[in-house]
Amino acid sequence: MSEEQKKLLEQQLWNIANTLRGKMDADEFRDYILGFIFYKYLSEKMFIFANNELKEDALIYNQIDENSKEGKEYLEAVKEASIESLGYFLKPSELFSEVAKKGNSEIKDENQNNFILEELGKILKNIEQSTMGTASEDDFDNLFEDLDLTSTKLGRTEKDKNSLIAKVLAHLDKISFNLDDPKSDVLGDAYEYLIGQFASGAGKKAGEFYTPQQVSTVLAKLVTVGKTRLKSVYDPTCGSGSLLLRVKREVEDVSNFYGQELNRTTYNLARMNMILHGVHYQKFDIKQEDTLEHPQHINERFEAIVANPPFSAHWSASPLFMSDDRFSQYGSLAPKTKADFAFVQHMIHQLADNGQMAIVLPHGVLFRASSEGRIRQYLIEERNYLDAVIGLPANIFYGTSIPTCILVFKKCREHNEDVLFIDASQGFEKVGNQNVLRPENIERIVETYKARTTQEKYSYLASLQEIKDNDYNLNIPRYVDTFEEQESIDLEAVARELASLDDEIKITDSNIAEFCKQLNISTPF
Repeated sequence: MSEEQKKLLEQQLWNIANTLRGKMDADEFRDYILGFIFYKYLSEKMFIFANNELKEDALIYNQIDENSKEGKEYLEAVKEASIESLGYFLKPSELFSEVAKKGNSEIKDENQNNFILEELGKILKNIEQSTMGTASEDDFDNLFEDLDLTSTKLGRTEKDKNSLIAKVLAHLDKISFNLDDPKSDVLGDAYEYLIGQFASGAGKKAGEFYTPQQVSTVLAKLVTVGKTRLKSVYDPTCGSGSLLLRVKREVEDVSNFYGQELNRTTYNLARMNMILHGVHYQKFDIKQEDTLEHPQHINERFEAIVANPPFSAHWSASPLFMSDDRFSQYGSLAPKTKADFAFVQHMIHQLADNGQMAIVLPHGVLFRASSEGRIRQYLIEERNYLDAVIGLPANIFYGTSIPTCILVFKKCREHNEDVLFIDASQGFEKVGNQNVLRPENIERIVETYKARTTQEKYSYLASLQEIKDNDYNLNIPRYVDTFEEQESIDLEAVARELASLDDEIKITDSNIAEFCKQLNISTPF
């Protein structure tokens, strides 16, 4: 897709968003728009699949008579194949384009109506129910539960609600997502664009479901260095799944995707996002639960792990966790009010011996003492898992301006005598109220990580002894000297310049006094 086409698509999508804007908050109309986009995707995917199945019979799916005996036989055959291949089923009358057409049709006689709300609700429920008892059931369970078609925010009367929803469907129906082109990911890109736009407008809530794309790119590139294929990738706080999908872009193939998310709405977004980006339902396993308290993939080990967990989140820090294999060996738990290292410990436990992980955290994890200091020391001194510490610019995350860092861990490190420190805090572009990593900033971070080189005022290879001498304090300025020496000032020259200015002032004052005398007015001094 060209840049011009991309901008046109983004404009069309934002016009649709404006249809709902003013009636509800950004995070509320997000659920409607993204939900309808997903419904449109499932419909078009179903239509393409069914037509391929019916090609030998020279039939078009939406032209089948659903009520005839022959039509029912065709639908039953298509349904069986669709459930196996796509994981769900839609009848011709349930396709997005058919519903959009009905909702925006002109009423020509009293036997016609364009009321679609009830029908639409049933269709969305039918999609979920079509998967019951099949391998895809968990991936579609309650997927549309946030699409409340009865909400008064859509309109005061049923007619008002119907009119608004029909208008949104009509706008979406005009957009072609080119699903029959295997090289095209228009719909996935549209979905990502809208998630990002809603995140920027949702303020503090955005951190619950979205990591800025440039940060996701850095994390994805770091965990795929030297690899073209991955057996598995895992995100314990996966949000909308964008980080997992970013890793997919960096390699030729990922066999399986795993994630866990606490927020129900965001969990639904993640499952939709995976399917929209062409990840088959059998290749991803996203669970909804609290990762620290109730881990859902505890017996799995992953080749790549990425995460942007909630900064300094609260957790139970229950003494019972001291017997949990994830935490027991450290002798300390992360504080109740700062779960940052609890996520690190969890991820280390899930990491395969040949794997690598990258996690975004607040700077406090680098130097805070007490239990966090002991955990840091254990990871470096006893395990030697820490591979790199990367400082990011402030104000690159939605909802917070605090500076952040990336910690990279590997269980089998090729360079086990040192730790790489990178200070990338000054490499960014100001875009509106946010700081943004440019492609060249991302490339420098990744290339420096690969080369493990010391660059003046940017990176430094610290020996394990140096880190020990610093009491395992990882604060980046201790290792990367970014001090800019100010140019020396010649005080004698400054004094001479001030004296010269003083003489000029005296001459100017004298001239003004003479002019005032000639004009017969008082001097201003």
